[in-house]
Amino acid sequence: MSAAADYGYIFDVAQLAHVELLTPDLERSLWFFRDLLGMEEVARTNGAVYLRAFDERYLTSLKLTPSEKPGLGHAAWRARSPRALERRVQAIEATGLGQGWIDGDVGHGPAYRFTTPEGHQMEIFWEVEWYEAPGELQSRLPNRPQKRPGRGVPVRRLDHINLFAKDVKRCGEFMMNTLGFQLREYIEARSGGYRGVWLSVSPMVHEIAFMYDEAGPGGRLHHVCYWYGYPHQLWEVGDLFRENRIHIELGPAKHGITQAMPLYVYEPGGNRIELFGDVGYLIFEPDWRPIRWTEDHIERAAQEGGLPWLG
Repeated sequence: MSAAADYGYIFDVAQLAHVELLTPDLERSLWFFRDLLGMEEVARTNGAVYLRAFDERYLTSLKLTPSEKPGLGHAAWRARSPRALERRVQAIEATGLGQGWIDGDVGHGPAYRFTTPEGHQMEIFWEVEWYEAPGELQSRLPNRPQKRPGRGVPVRRLDHINLFAKDVKRCGEFMMNTLGFQLREYIEARSGGYRGVWLSVSPMVHEIAFMYDEAGPGGRLHHVCYWYGYPHQLWEVGDLFRENRIHIELGPAKHGITQAMPLYVYEPGGNRIELFGDVGYLIFEPDWRPIRWTEDHIERAAQEGGLPWLG
């Protein structure tokens, strides 16, 4: 991986489609996403609950699955076409990290399962179920898939995932070389390795990031992020969290990397959730030059007063 990497111009992955979170307290996790973040429950099957945010085109973006421990069940990517899916499956199989096909799940058709080099579970598919709002949930705006909910402070859409890794470089290169992600920003360690990488397949700064796992074995979830689009809503939802005894880890604040405005909380099942007040900036340059950060940058930003510019 280098700042001048040739990405090969692979345009086969379109977006982050959904995420499965494991939770030891399904009903409390459901309450958090439904009643505080305003998400809509769309299905229940085999003990799992499926939800959506009101500005999403597909049926569901979040699956909550009962489990002894919190964590990532899987992250799912949508291909740009049936042929694009075939190409990415062939590329994944060549790495030895493919696991084979599943028939599908609520909201999507056949999917190919695979892992990152550190075991994060993922899948990729083409066929999806587009959301059709029932009468009582239809918006007066033709370009809004669902009426804005009147409960909590409703999130608008799934934004990104952030994963822990021991070998950040290897995981980043897998996403780039196998799936066509582009490197947007990165933290270079004093040792010469990488402390973090931010990658995307769209004009967003990232749909996925990998952070060095100092305390664990890698292969873990750092957080899942949902997007508001309006910074003031971070203060509104923060107030709601305080009233309901939801632990706020950090924020509202300002990231240096990505320049986004975040708030971090832990949902009752134990998963870290980030909420974005905005996305920072968008990338339209086809020959983007990845932004290099050093550990000195991060430490200096943390020590400065005023608005915290967080890595």
